[in-house]
Amino acid sequence: MTNPAFDDVTRALLADPDDDVTLDGTTLLVKGAAFAALDGELLVVALPAHRADDLVGRDVAVSAEAPSAAPAGVGGRWVGIADTQNWVELAGEAHQFVGEPAVGGDS
Repeated sequence: MTNPAFDDVTRALLADPDDDVTLDGTTLLVKGAAFAALDGELLVVALPAHRADDLVGRDVAVSAEAPSAAPAGVGGRWVGIADTQNWVELAGEAHQFVGEPAVGGDS
């Protein structure tokens, strides 16, 4: 069972026009790679290290473990966010971070 805030995140991201987001239980994936998941009362997301450090430093997030579906080699850090008002925005950032290829990676 999920919670209403996670349902809001899921609806927002599954409506992505690129149609590259899927839901596996309580884990959101982009192109098969986990980028956000519900962990108890926290939304855990993968973000660039500098962004994660900023959120943790401002007490917006806490360090978290990656869900089991997280891909090996995703740079950045996983953080957990309790304030549901930030979930859609930060899940969107995580979607973009995990789903976009690194600059120069396809050349």
